[in-house]
Amino acid sequence: MKKLLIIPMLFMCSMVIGQTYNSDSIIGNPIKIEKFEVAQYDFPNWMNWKDAKAECAKLGKGWRLPTKDELNLLYINKDKIGGFAINFYWSSTEIDTNYAWIQVFTIGNKFKFNKFNPIYVRAVRAF
Repeated sequence: MKKLLIIPMLFMCSMVIGQTYNSDSIIGNPIKIEKFEVAQYDFPNWMNWKDAKAECAKLGKGWRLPTKDELNLLYINKDKIGGFAINFYWSSTEIDTNYAWIQVFTIGNKFKFNKFNPIYVRAVRAF
């Protein structure tokens, strides 16, 4: 019986450990691009679309997911901004209840992606 309780407890501990960050560790020194700021760092964990929107908002003071067009500007300026993974990033632009736009930061392609899939997140805010 004791062995059976250890496994769920270890699972829950790993879930909590994986979510440790504060707003300063994401925002860092924001980079200004056109009429918005970009957080210096990605969130440490991949997130589905709904969680990505919520976690960006938790940063406070107007932080949010970038729109599809803003995300493209991040891609165009990725060398200036720095720190991007060579992977997919969420935008806030929805297609329907199941899909939103993402951008691939290797070649710049944009396409619809199922909101339940976890991918990278970088927050922005207007100034």
